[in-house]
Amino acid sequence: MNSGANVSSKDGAIFAEGLDDFLHGAGKLKRKFERWCGTISRLPKKQSRFLTHPVVTIFGFVAQPETHIYLKPNVTRRPRIWLRLSIRIKAVVGNLREPSGVCRLIKRDLKDLKPRDMIDVQSFIWIQGSDEYEE
Repeated sequence: MNSGANVSSKDGAIFAEGLDDFLHGAGKLKRKFERWCGTISRLPKKQSRFLTHPVVTIFGFVAQPETHIYLKPNVTRRPRIWLRLSIRIKAVVGNLREPSGVCRLIKRDLKDLKPRDMIDVQSFIWIQGSDEYEE
């Protein structure tokens, strides 16, 4: 780990090193995401599912929103999101594949709206998929 951070537990060190590798490590994003999911799967869990899209995508999204997307599958699975886009793709939710590639396609499809980063893309997905907003 490059940061020189003082981590007080073995699990904290595993998390910090895995996150550092995900954000700054060598290799293609898909492989880094797979390693990051492996890191998360090794951490202790208390009575809940931990290896989920919201958990594995939030850290990259906060640290590097120009590259990473935050996904909540219940919103992203809704068909109207994909039907409203001119691109024809298969949704990646339902398994833990690296989602940023699909989201880059969405960003490209939204170019007329001038999305600045994946925060704008995530906002589009959220509004399209949420029951909070009217048709």
